[in-house]
Amino acid sequence: MNNPFLTFLMPMSTLMLGFLSALLLPAPWFGIELTRRLTTLFHLSDINQLYTLIFCLWFLLLGAAEYYVIRFIWLRFIKV
Repeated sequence: MNNPFLTFLMPMSTLMLGFLSALLLPAPWFGIELTRRLTTLFHLSDINQLYTLIFCLWFLLLGAAEYYVIRFIWLRFIKV
């Protein structure tokens, strides 16, 4: 049975790595026409709402990917 702390550690680590990614990695940028098309597709009031959603999803996905990569490296190569 896993340690109960590990179930708490995964979401916390994902958010922390996502916040670190916000400082280090650039977020995606779309062209003006694609941005306007996405804004009308998702019925958003302006471009700021679209980029807020994109930034949140982008950094959460990066945080999750970094967490799994670091966890894989830790379990595979570092932990004895």
